[in-house]
Amino acid sequence: MPNPCFSFKQFTVYHDRCAMKVGTDGVLLGAWADVARARDILDIGTGTGLISLMMAQRCTARIRAVDIDADAVEQACENVDASPWKDRIEVELQDIRHFAPGVLFDLIVSNPPYFVDSLKSPDGRRNTARHTDSLDFEALVVAAARLLHPEGVFSVIIPTDGRECFLRSAACHGLHLSRQTLVHTKCGAEPKRVLLSLKFKVAECLADDLTIELSRHVYTEEYKALTKDFYLKM
Repeated sequence: MPNPCFSFKQFTVYHDRCAMKVGTDGVLLGAWADVARARDILDIGTGTGLISLMMAQRCTARIRAVDIDADAVEQACENVDASPWKDRIEVELQDIRHFAPGVLFDLIVSNPPYFVDSLKSPDGRRNTARHTDSLDFEALVVAAARLLHPEGVFSVIIPTDGRECFLRSAACHGLHLSRQTLVHTKCGAEPKRVLLSLKFKVAECLADDLTIELSRHVYTEEYKALTKDFYLKM
């Protein structure tokens, strides 16, 4: 039987009632996104609440986490309530397309649905979490542009083959690439994921690569440095 939870150094995430479980993508974004100037953070499609909890561990910002899956929101609330940061994280059942929080955010993060025209699971909730039918890149970018502070940062992790489409949508709404990390699962492999940060202000883009493993369960020093504050065995 699958493990119902995933334990990190400072918190535990239960994910047995969530369509999408704790995974490397969420951990990467939670550890990579720049929180240095963030006072108000928005986590779009929070799922288990993982990224919000990582944000809370890394900074003192107030965090709003939203999702359209009621079971995920309930479990994320429980994960937050069991954490040291429950007073700074608010989890809400919200469709981001209609979300009106009354505040602009210094940092918006999202590990969004990304499958387009691919074979779907019989599990409708899993499809919502993984496929773009309920929140495509355009809708995500529109929401982020509406809710982002003029000096804020919008950070996501998506498949590399969706990068150009995502950046075209972003540019149409005044968001420009400021930082990019191509993620390789192992040495010599083509990057399957890309971490992107966007701002309204046009600036030189900082670009680099990150390799996760040298071989099976043998992690690179750069990956260990990025995630050591979270994973128990790093």
